[in-house]
Amino acid sequence: MPESKTRKAADEKRKLKKAQNLAEDRQIKQRRTIMPGQRAWVPPLFITVGLVGVAWLVVYYIAGTMVPLMNTLGNWNILIAMGLIAAAFSLATLWK
Repeated sequence: MPESKTRKAADEKRKLKKAQNLAEDRQIKQRRTIMPGQRAWVPPLFITVGLVGVAWLVVYYIAGTMVPLMNTLGNWNILIAMGLIAAAFSLATLWK
């Protein structure tokens, strides 16, 4: 039995829509694979910088007089540690 013209047109529209959806899905998958890799360095770096800042502060308060470099820096150690912690927070804003 022959198919009607409207039925053929509907089939063609369905095929076209399916092809468009596949193309969009491919583009979305590409974006997902590219985007996370662009900023993958941010979480390890900001965690490391933050922990180094906290460790600097803790070492200064516990054994600051016994560490030669920290002994010469004096109270600048607090500024260094807070600067590292602030740098970690500013790095965290880059995380997507």
